[in-house]
Amino acid sequence: MTNPVFWLVPAASIVALLLAWFFFRQMMGESEGTPTMQRIASHVRKGAMSYLKQQYKIVGIAFICLVALFSIMAYGFQLQNPWVPVAFLTGGFFSGLSGFLGMKTATYASARTANAARSSLNRGLRVAFRSGAVMGLVVVGLGLLDISFWYLLLDRLVDLPGTAKLAMITTTMLTFGMGASTQALFARVGGGIYTKAADVGADLVGKVEAGIPEDDPRNPATIADNVGDNVGDVAGMGADLYESYCGSILATSALGAAAYLTTGDTAMQYKAVVAPMLIAAVGIFLSIIGIFSVRTKENATMKDLLGSLATGTNLSSILIVGATFLILWALGLENWALVSCSVVVGLLVGIVIGRSTEYYTSQSYKPTRKLAESGKTGPATVIISGVGLGMVSTAVPVLAVVVGIILSYWFASGFDFSNVALGLYGIGIAAVGMLSTLGITLATDAYGPIADNAGGNAEMSGLGEEVRRRTDALDSLGNTTAATGKGFAIGSAALTGLALLASYIEEIRIGLDRLGQSFITLGDRVVPVHEASFTDFMQFYEVNLMSPKVLSGMFIGAMMAFLFCGLTMNAVGRAAAHMVDEVRRQFREIKGILEGKAEPDYARCVQISTKGAQREMVFPSVLAIIAPIATGLVFGVPGVIGLLVGGLSAGFVLAIFMANAGGAWDNAKKFVEEGNFGGKGSDVHKATVVGDTVGDPFKDTSGPSLNILIKLMSMVAIVMAGLTVSWSLF
Repeated sequence: MTNPVFWLVPAASIVALLLAWFFFRQMMGESEGTPTMQRIASHVRKGAMSYLKQQYKIVGIAFICLVALFSIMAYGFQLQNPWVPVAFLTGGFFSGLSGFLGMKTATYASARTANAARSSLNRGLRVAFRSGAVMGLVVVGLGLLDISFWYLLLDRLVDLPGTAKLAMITTTMLTFGMGASTQALFARVGGGIYTKAADVGADLVGKVEAGIPEDDPRNPATIADNVGDNVGDVAGMGADLYESYCGSILATSALGAAAYLTTGDTAMQYKAVVAPMLIAAVGIFLSIIGIFSVRTKENATMKDLLGSLATGTNLSSILIVGATFLILWALGLENWALVSCSVVVGLLVGIVIGRSTEYYTSQSYKPTRKLAESGKTGPATVIISGVGLGMVSTAVPVLAVVVGIILSYWFASGFDFSNVALGLYGIGIAAVGMLSTLGITLATDAYGPIADNAGGNAEMSGLGEEVRRRTDALDSLGNTTAATGKGFAIGSAALTGLALLASYIEEIRIGLDRLGQSFITLGDRVVPVHEASFTDFMQFYEVNLMSPKVLSGMFIGAMMAFLFCGLTMNAVGRAAAHMVDEVRRQFREIKGILEGKAEPDYARCVQISTKGAQREMVFPSVLAIIAPIATGLVFGVPGVIGLLVGGLSAGFVLAIFMANAGGAWDNAKKFVEEGNFGGKGSDVHKATVVGDTVGDPFKDTSGPSLNILIKLMSMVAIVMAGLTVSWSLF
């Protein structure tokens, strides 16, 4: 059953991919600058591709092991849908592909951005931003292409009566999200360890000990640092948001199918399933309009530059509000006006989180300036102030998500809190609303590392003071957009995680059905499994706050967030120690480096970061997969639900804290480097460099990885639901 309006979804994905290709060709048509600029860009490109090649080997081994496990469960024990192993592979492939294409673009764009900045600030901004747009459009294009492919394939092959068909299709499609989540976690953790090992090594020995500027060609770790920006902030973020984007759409479609499962109304069920896909498809076209509206003037201030990007994102957001009401009205969805309000709520929550992150992390505002001022009394007060700032900054995003959950549930349920099925659909579609303009919001995020690398290229190539001033302005803007992007990614993970948690119950229904259990007993009532409501399952499995199994799961989930952060922070510390030793060795043994008479061994530092990241990323990533399986085998369904709730609530707050504290430390250092409180080389500058070094793994490794942890644990629980319902210790 495929309505002609559905074809808008694959059409939008193809338009996004074609425009991404157009922007890529347009960027490649720009000059890469002087021979020195080209040589430096080539070093970064080779290092990034070398790292990804190694990472994909390890991820490939992990995927082969997991596919073997899923195949045994699906074909040997019939505990899973037979499509799961294949869907898992396609999700991982497209997630990896989106990160790879975005990173390839970024490594070609940085030198071209630096060269464009020699002409004007506006030209540099345009090259960097449209190169970032390649990443945004590739992620949404590949996401909707994958969703369209699986929907059309399963629509032809699944042969079930009435509303059961769409319920089976949507829950099967959800499983490819685990492939995307697994690949995203490896990319985020590995890339984060790589980039921060290089960054910390470059800062501690180069800036603090040797007193040379950031991105100075005399620093042996500077190429590895620039490579790290690409593998962590571009490839990692692309894979992360691909997974969020697909996860929110698929979870909402599954909730839409479940909401009408017992009504027999296949027409309305179909509308609820395709509504999130259509909103995402129209969001692509509106993101494109926003991308074309971004431009700035020469001698623009930081606020002017932020305003330029805000013009594009705000325009897309305003247009999607009107478009959502039109789409759901034309579709004829039941309660279309109030469901549209849920979409608007999601969009507003995303904007509030973005603005809050900007306020707490941009040097244009008081919190970061006060943090920079705390450097007058040394690095200890910078650390204390930054931790405090990060903790305070969690309040607005958490309250925004709380209000978003309540309002989206309330609107979609028709102001009836007892209407659980449609209320949960409202939360899911709010997550879709938040991510509907991902094409442009991800473009602003991917812009950051491109601008950062452009600044590094300009410094290493010895371009003029005016060019460096322009690239510094673009870089500072990039730090803020990157922090905003991380806040946005974490916020979307919270709503997507809730939608996935609700979808888990639908997988439990199908798991029971596959085991041949047609009824569940609730006291004196016997309820057919296919007619059981969300609350029926909660009662059947005794999921309540007084259940020791639920409470145990909640504690384990909360612990997982902190354990995961601790493992990744320590991993950065160990890898950075190796980098510090190597940079010191080169300064000591290669005569003439600091005088600029000898070239450092850049390749050796790239190799150290690559090996450190590959070695350290495996254990935290595997732990995230094992935790839901082990919890399910011990405590059953109540334990898994507790684990997901605990992981979501603790992980969300911790991720916001870490991302904002790290972003504020980084921009406090930038604020001092602009000439405030003594400028570069002063004691205040050295104190803020220490703060920035501590903040590096906060904002680029542990914090951003947490949102994937939240979603991956949900996805693993969904995929392993058949095993959980068939056997548990308690």
